[in-house]
Amino acid sequence: MPKEFRTAGNCIPELNYMVDITSKLDMIEDMIHKNKYFTINRARQFGKTTTITLLKRRLQKEYIIWGLSFEGLSSASFENEDVFVRDFLSDILLPVVENSDELSEKYIINFLKSTSSTRITKLGSLFKRICRAHETKIVMIIDEVDQACNNKVFIDFLGILRNLYLEQAEGLTAFQSVILASVYDIKNMKLKMRPENEHRYNSPWNIAVDFNVDMSFSADAISDMLAEYKYDYELDFDVHWFGHQIYDFTAGYPYLVSRICQILDEVVWREEEFGDRNTAWSPSGFQRAIKLILESRCTLFDDINKNLDMYPLLDKKIKNILLMGEEYTYTLGDNIVQLGTMLGYFVNKNGSVAITNRIFETYMYNMYYANEEDTKLALQGKREKYAFIDHGKLNMDLIINRFKIHYESFYSGRDETFLEREGRFLFLTFLKPIINGTGNYYIEAETRNQKRTDVIVDYQGQQFIIELKIWYGGEYQSEGRKQLCDYLDAYHQSKGWLVSFCFNKNKAKVQGARTIYENGKTIYEVVI
Repeated sequence: MPKEFRTAGNCIPELNYMVDITSKLDMIEDMIHKNKYFTINRARQFGKTTTITLLKRRLQKEYIIWGLSFEGLSSASFENEDVFVRDFLSDILLPVVENSDELSEKYIINFLKSTSSTRITKLGSLFKRICRAHETKIVMIIDEVDQACNNKVFIDFLGILRNLYLEQAEGLTAFQSVILASVYDIKNMKLKMRPENEHRYNSPWNIAVDFNVDMSFSADAISDMLAEYKYDYELDFDVHWFGHQIYDFTAGYPYLVSRICQILDEVVWREEEFGDRNTAWSPSGFQRAIKLILESRCTLFDDINKNLDMYPLLDKKIKNILLMGEEYTYTLGDNIVQLGTMLGYFVNKNGSVAITNRIFETYMYNMYYANEEDTKLALQGKREKYAFIDHGKLNMDLIINRFKIHYESFYSGRDETFLEREGRFLFLTFLKPIINGTGNYYIEAETRNQKRTDVIVDYQGQQFIIELKIWYGGEYQSEGRKQLCDYLDAYHQSKGWLVSFCFNKNKAKVQGARTIYENGKTIYEVVI
């Protein structure tokens, strides 16, 4: 019986299709063999728990594995040292060792019975006694560390682990390796920023080595997984095309990769429009899966909303990048850039800050546009929606012409600074309610800046490439047409749309709409 897809981080690996992460596990295992202490700090649902599960299975023949999670501890467990030590031993560690490590179980039970005051330093002494008593080395792996890292007692716990590491360097017995899994970088505790709490700690975890394993999935690795799925179901689709499309939209973010595949496998093919798996695994089926994932509620998207509310400076920076075309130098010396990177929203792209993937970008655009649904342009888009659709086909010429009319009517009195900053955002505000419910859109990050933005719209099997730019004169306009033609070639399209916002005093001379034929392409050009 064929296996099925499950979203990364919530799966039983042997029962599901998974991207092969053998090389990543090899690198982590090598760090463990070398007695390294480290943190696997990656964004939410980036496959940390799945990786740890597979890692524990690999290591259990050679090491004693303490696979722990702080998820079971409440805030009350961090009130003081005594409560933390007792809760950690009885609620976290003891349930793990009682069925697999009788020697450790014995030491822990005796410790809890004989100790009236459980200072955290005594926890360190207990760890040393347990490590010395075993002939086999112990690897301690703690997941969900974010539950703890805003508490002073946790800093003290890290100090105990640091002392063990340093004593090991002097030849004393300690853990073979300690691995903490979290979103936040435990090596730099100051980035656990809470608006209501300005306290910053110097982390004792500075003894940990950097974790440089790339946990994202490559396009080729995704294709290899799909090839296995295709073989099992006897399907006929281009695994190479799908692997690269999925990668283009997700940048290999594990949850998003597996979620797209899961939706195609479990949802899209059952819809009336498709009817079978072969039809679903097609470009139109892929577009449908992207739309469904963007419309769904999930922890990943809920976290975006929560984090942007919690960190207004991060929200402002993302908004400036997406809506205003602002560019920021990528430097981890900037706390906001470092925070956005830890949360999985920022990546370094040619030295500039970029949003991690198209799915996140589009979700964030939708989130910002949702706040603009009552604007005049959005309301006009809703009212006129069906005038732009003829037998399921989208009339982009008409959409752009109507946008021009409404834009000039509603915003002709606004200052040029506002219009230059907001013009492209207003176009998307008008467009979104028109395609909503049926089509998708995304912004091409490679071309998004203060001078130019390319929008790609997918609608019922049609694809529209629209370049939005500021008018800087005829020569620059000619260059814009050439860029659009190159872009059309890349997307195998014969027609594109060029929308230019002109703020010259004599703009009446260049305003209007016309069709241009250039380099074998048709360009519908509108100057507003």
